[in-house]
Amino acid sequence: MSTSDTIQPILEFVEEELSFATSYYNERYLDRRVSSRMRRTDSGSYAEYYSVLKRDEAEQEELLDALSINVTGFFRNPSVWEGIQTLLRKLTDEKSSVRIWSAACADGREPYSLSMLAHSDREIDESRISILATDISEDALETARGGVYQDLQTDDISSQLDFLGRPTQYITRRDDSVEVAETVREPVEFERHDLINGRSKSGFDMVVCRNILIYINDEHKTPIFETIRDSLVEDGYMVIGKSETIPIGMRQEFESVNAGDKTYQYPGGE
Repeated sequence: MSTSDTIQPILEFVEEELSFATSYYNERYLDRRVSSRMRRTDSGSYAEYYSVLKRDEAEQEELLDALSINVTGFFRNPSVWEGIQTLLRKLTDEKSSVRIWSAACADGREPYSLSMLAHSDREIDESRISILATDISEDALETARGGVYQDLQTDDISSQLDFLGRPTQYITRRDDSVEVAETVREPVEFERHDLINGRSKSGFDMVVCRNILIYINDEHKTPIFETIRDSLVEDGYMVIGKSETIPIGMRQEFESVNAGDKTYQYPGGE
Protein backbone atom coordinates (compact mmCIF):
# COMPACT_ATOMS: atom_id res chain seq x y z
CA MET A 1 0.00 0.00 0.00
CA SER A 2 1.21 3.49 -0.74
CA THR A 3 1.50 6.09 2.01
CA SER A 4 -1.45 7.92 0.47
CA ASP A 5 -3.63 4.81 0.60
CA THR A 6 -5.78 5.27 3.73
CA ILE A 7 -8.87 3.78 5.29
CA GLN A 8 -10.54 7.19 5.71
CA PRO A 9 -12.58 7.24 2.44
CA ILE A 10 -14.03 3.84 3.37
CA LEU A 11 -15.03 5.01 6.84
CA GLU A 12 -16.59 8.19 5.44
CA PHE A 13 -18.58 6.17 2.89
CA VAL A 14 -19.85 3.78 5.57
CA GLU A 15 -20.90 6.65 7.83
CA GLU A 16 -22.46 8.89 5.18
CA GLU A 17 -23.97 6.35 2.78
CA LEU A 18 -24.59 3.30 4.96
CA SER A 19 -25.52 5.18 8.19
CA PHE A 20 -23.07 3.30 10.43
CA ALA A 21 -21.40 5.69 12.90
CA THR A 22 -17.75 4.77 12.29
CA SER A 23 -16.60 7.98 13.99
CA TYR A 24 -17.70 6.55 17.34
CA TYR A 25 -15.47 3.47 17.12
CA ASN A 26 -11.83 2.83 17.92
CA GLU A 27 -9.85 3.03 14.67
CA ARG A 28 -7.84 -0.10 15.38
CA TYR A 29 -11.08 -2.05 15.70
CA LEU A 30 -12.39 -0.58 12.44
CA ASP A 31 -9.14 -1.32 10.63
CA ARG A 32 -9.23 -4.97 11.72
CA ARG A 33 -12.78 -5.43 10.45
CA VAL A 34 -12.16 -3.63 7.13
CA SER A 35 -8.93 -5.57 6.59
CA SER A 36 -10.79 -8.84 7.04
CA ARG A 37 -13.19 -7.85 4.23
CA MET A 38 -10.27 -6.74 2.06
CA ARG A 39 -8.81 -10.23 2.33
CA ARG A 40 -12.16 -11.82 1.51
CA THR A 41 -12.51 -9.70 -1.63
CA ASP A 42 -8.84 -10.03 -2.67
CA SER A 43 -8.42 -6.26 -2.46
CA GLY A 44 -4.77 -5.25 -2.37
CA SER A 45 -5.31 -1.75 -1.04
CA TYR A 46 -7.83 0.44 0.72
CA ALA A 47 -8.45 2.23 -2.57
CA GLU A 48 -9.16 -1.04 -4.37
CA TYR A 49 -11.55 -2.15 -1.66
CA TYR A 50 -13.25 1.25 -1.63
CA SER A 51 -13.94 0.81 -5.35
CA VAL A 52 -15.48 -2.62 -4.70
CA LEU A 53 -17.52 -1.33 -1.80
CA LYS A 54 -19.08 1.58 -3.70
CA ARG A 55 -20.46 -0.60 -6.48
CA ASP A 56 -21.29 -3.85 -4.66
CA GLU A 57 -24.37 -3.71 -2.42
CA ALA A 58 -23.79 -7.27 -1.21
CA GLU A 59 -20.33 -6.29 -0.01
CA GLN A 60 -21.78 -3.27 1.75
CA GLU A 61 -23.98 -5.65 3.76
CA GLU A 62 -21.01 -7.92 4.46
CA LEU A 63 -18.96 -5.01 5.77
CA LEU A 64 -21.79 -3.75 7.96
CA ASP A 65 -22.12 -7.23 9.42
CA ALA A 66 -18.35 -7.39 10.01
CA LEU A 67 -18.41 -4.01 11.75
CA SER A 68 -21.22 -5.12 14.05
CA ILE A 69 -19.73 -6.43 17.29
CA ASN A 70 -20.69 -10.08 17.66
CA VAL A 71 -18.36 -11.53 20.29
CA THR A 72 -20.66 -13.32 22.70
CA GLY A 73 -21.34 -16.50 24.66
CA PHE A 74 -23.68 -18.05 27.19
CA PHE A 75 -23.02 -16.87 30.77
CA ARG A 76 -19.80 -14.97 30.07
CA ASN A 77 -18.00 -14.11 33.33
CA PRO A 78 -19.93 -16.35 35.76
CA SER A 79 -19.39 -14.06 38.77
CA VAL A 80 -21.32 -11.34 36.97
CA TRP A 81 -24.22 -13.75 36.51
CA GLU A 82 -24.24 -14.53 40.21
CA GLY A 83 -24.83 -10.81 40.79
CA ILE A 84 -27.56 -10.68 38.14
CA GLN A 85 -29.18 -13.72 39.75
CA THR A 86 -29.35 -11.92 43.09
CA LEU A 87 -30.88 -8.83 41.47
CA LEU A 88 -33.50 -10.85 39.59
CA ARG A 89 -34.54 -12.57 42.81
CA LYS A 90 -34.98 -9.16 44.41
CA LEU A 91 -36.79 -7.60 41.47
CA THR A 92 -39.27 -10.43 40.93
CA ASP A 93 -39.98 -10.51 44.66
CA GLU A 94 -40.74 -6.78 44.72
CA LYS A 95 -42.41 -6.25 41.33
CA SER A 96 -45.20 -7.93 39.40
CA SER A 97 -43.50 -7.09 36.10
CA VAL A 98 -39.75 -6.91 35.48
CA ARG A 99 -38.47 -5.54 32.17
CA ILE A 100 -34.90 -6.19 31.05
CA TRP A 101 -33.11 -4.71 28.04
CA SER A 102 -30.18 -6.68 26.61
CA ALA A 103 -28.55 -3.95 24.51
CA ALA A 104 -26.15 -4.87 21.69
CA CYS A 105 -27.09 -8.51 22.20
CA ALA A 106 -25.23 -9.88 19.15
CA ASP A 107 -26.57 -13.36 18.25
CA GLY A 108 -28.82 -13.64 21.28
CA ARG A 109 -26.89 -15.77 23.72
CA GLU A 110 -26.89 -13.07 26.40
CA PRO A 111 -30.70 -12.58 26.52
CA TYR A 112 -31.18 -16.33 26.35
CA SER A 113 -28.78 -16.65 29.30
CA LEU A 114 -31.00 -14.21 31.21
CA SER A 115 -34.05 -16.31 30.40
CA MET A 116 -32.33 -19.60 31.30
CA LEU A 117 -31.23 -18.09 34.60
CA ALA A 118 -34.77 -17.00 35.42
CA HIS A 119 -36.18 -20.41 34.57
CA SER A 120 -33.53 -22.34 36.51
CA ASP A 121 -33.79 -20.52 39.84
CA ARG A 122 -36.79 -21.27 42.03
CA GLU A 123 -36.31 -17.94 43.81
CA ILE A 124 -36.87 -16.04 40.55
CA ASP A 125 -40.42 -15.81 39.23
CA GLU A 126 -39.74 -16.14 35.50
CA SER A 127 -43.40 -15.40 34.67
CA ARG A 128 -42.81 -11.79 35.75
CA ILE A 129 -39.83 -11.23 33.44
CA SER A 130 -39.84 -9.91 29.88
CA ILE A 131 -36.64 -9.32 27.91
CA LEU A 132 -36.08 -6.97 24.99
CA ALA A 133 -32.91 -7.83 23.07
CA THR A 134 -31.55 -5.43 20.47
CA ASP A 135 -28.67 -5.23 18.04
CA ILE A 136 -27.72 -3.22 14.98
CA SER A 137 -26.98 -6.31 12.88
CA GLU A 138 -29.93 -7.91 11.06
CA ASP A 139 -27.87 -11.06 10.45
CA ALA A 140 -27.14 -11.41 14.16
CA LEU A 141 -30.81 -10.88 14.98
CA GLU A 142 -31.86 -13.52 12.45
CA THR A 143 -29.62 -16.03 14.22
CA ALA A 144 -30.93 -14.88 17.58
CA ARG A 145 -34.57 -15.29 16.64
CA GLY A 146 -33.89 -18.80 15.37
CA GLY A 147 -32.20 -19.81 18.61
CA VAL A 148 -30.01 -22.37 16.82
CA TYR A 149 -26.21 -22.19 17.16
CA GLN A 150 -23.79 -24.17 15.04
CA ASP A 151 -20.88 -25.93 16.71
CA LEU A 152 -18.50 -23.42 15.17
CA GLN A 153 -20.35 -20.70 17.10
CA THR A 154 -20.52 -22.61 20.36
CA ASP A 155 -16.93 -23.43 21.33
CA ASP A 156 -16.90 -25.36 24.60
CA ILE A 157 -20.67 -25.05 24.90
CA SER A 158 -20.79 -27.42 27.87
CA SER A 159 -18.55 -25.22 29.99
CA GLN A 160 -20.53 -22.13 28.97
CA LEU A 161 -23.63 -23.70 30.50
CA ASP A 162 -21.92 -24.99 33.66
CA PHE A 163 -23.47 -22.06 35.51
CA LEU A 164 -26.81 -23.88 35.28
CA GLY A 165 -27.51 -26.93 37.36
CA ARG A 166 -29.37 -28.84 34.60
CA PRO A 167 -28.70 -27.15 31.25
CA THR A 168 -30.26 -29.98 29.22
CA GLN A 169 -33.68 -28.61 30.20
CA TYR A 170 -32.98 -25.46 28.22
CA ILE A 171 -31.10 -26.68 25.13
CA THR A 172 -31.29 -29.57 22.70
CA ARG A 173 -28.02 -30.90 21.33
CA ARG A 174 -28.16 -31.96 17.68
CA ASP A 175 -25.44 -33.42 15.45
CA ASP A 176 -23.81 -30.11 14.58
CA SER A 177 -25.79 -27.53 16.52
CA VAL A 178 -27.47 -26.51 19.75
CA GLU A 179 -31.09 -25.33 19.86
CA VAL A 180 -32.50 -23.17 22.64
CA ALA A 181 -35.74 -24.48 24.13
CA GLU A 182 -39.02 -22.75 23.32
CA THR A 183 -39.65 -22.01 26.99
CA VAL A 184 -36.40 -20.02 27.05
CA ARG A 185 -37.15 -18.19 23.82
CA GLU A 186 -40.73 -17.25 24.73
CA PRO A 187 -40.04 -14.22 27.02
CA VAL A 188 -37.41 -12.74 24.68
CA GLU A 189 -38.33 -10.23 21.97
CA PHE A 190 -35.75 -9.13 19.39
CA GLU A 191 -35.64 -5.88 17.46
CA ARG A 192 -33.08 -3.82 15.56
CA HIS A 193 -31.71 -0.82 17.46
CA ASP A 194 -28.65 1.37 16.99
CA LEU A 195 -27.32 1.98 20.48
CA ILE A 196 -25.23 4.92 19.25
CA ASN A 197 -27.73 6.80 17.12
CA GLY A 198 -31.04 5.28 18.20
CA ARG A 199 -33.49 6.72 20.69
CA SER A 200 -33.60 5.78 24.34
CA LYS A 201 -36.05 3.16 25.55
CA SER A 202 -38.11 3.62 28.71
CA GLY A 203 -39.38 1.74 31.72
CA PHE A 204 -36.64 -0.86 32.12
CA ASP A 205 -35.73 -2.32 35.50
CA MET A 206 -32.38 -3.53 34.21
CA VAL A 207 -30.18 -2.78 31.20
CA VAL A 208 -27.42 -5.25 30.39
CA CYS A 209 -24.88 -3.73 28.00
CA ARG A 210 -21.65 -5.68 28.06
CA ASN A 211 -18.56 -5.69 25.87
CA ILE A 212 -19.41 -3.04 23.31
CA LEU A 213 -18.07 0.03 25.09
CA ILE A 214 -14.46 -1.16 24.85
CA TYR A 215 -14.68 -0.63 21.09
CA ILE A 216 -16.08 2.91 21.33
CA ASN A 217 -13.96 6.06 21.42
CA ASP A 218 -13.99 7.65 24.88
CA GLU A 219 -15.56 10.90 23.70
CA HIS A 220 -18.55 9.02 22.29
CA LYS A 221 -19.33 6.82 25.30
CA THR A 222 -21.33 9.49 27.14
CA PRO A 223 -24.32 9.43 24.71
CA ILE A 224 -24.56 5.66 25.16
CA PHE A 225 -24.69 5.98 28.93
CA GLU A 226 -27.27 8.75 28.58
CA THR A 227 -29.39 6.35 26.51
CA ILE A 228 -29.07 3.68 29.17
CA ARG A 229 -29.88 6.13 31.99
CA ASP A 230 -32.95 7.46 30.19
CA SER A 231 -34.15 3.90 29.58
CA LEU A 232 -34.10 2.92 33.25
CA VAL A 233 -36.79 3.36 35.85
CA GLU A 234 -35.82 4.99 39.12
CA ASP A 235 -33.63 2.55 41.08
CA GLY A 236 -33.12 0.48 37.93
CA TYR A 237 -29.90 -1.48 37.41
CA MET A 238 -27.18 -1.30 34.76
CA VAL A 239 -24.64 -4.06 34.06
CA ILE A 240 -21.64 -3.32 31.81
CA GLY A 241 -18.57 -5.34 30.81
CA LYS A 242 -15.90 -6.13 33.40
CA SER A 243 -13.24 -4.17 31.49
CA GLU A 244 -15.53 -1.19 30.81
CA THR A 245 -15.85 2.06 32.75
CA ILE A 246 -18.41 4.84 33.09
CA PRO A 247 -17.20 8.17 31.63
CA ILE A 248 -16.20 10.70 34.29
CA GLY A 249 -19.06 13.04 33.41
CA MET A 250 -21.64 10.27 33.94
CA ARG A 251 -20.35 8.71 37.16
CA GLN A 252 -22.57 10.86 39.38
CA GLU A 253 -25.62 9.38 37.62
CA PHE A 254 -25.02 5.83 38.87
CA GLU A 255 -24.31 4.26 42.24
CA SER A 256 -22.09 1.20 42.45
CA VAL A 257 -23.75 -2.06 43.50
CA ASN A 258 -20.76 -4.30 42.78
CA ALA A 259 -17.69 -2.50 41.43
CA GLY A 260 -15.87 -5.70 40.50
CA ASP A 261 -18.72 -6.99 38.37
CA LYS A 262 -19.59 -3.53 37.04
CA THR A 263 -23.15 -3.48 38.34
CA TYR A 264 -24.72 -0.09 39.06
CA GLN A 265 -28.03 1.43 40.14
CA TYR A 266 -29.65 4.56 38.74
CA PRO A 267 -31.15 6.45 41.70
CA GLY A 268 -33.24 8.72 39.48
CA GLY A 269 -34.02 12.32 40.27
CA GLU A 270 -33.03 15.48 38.48
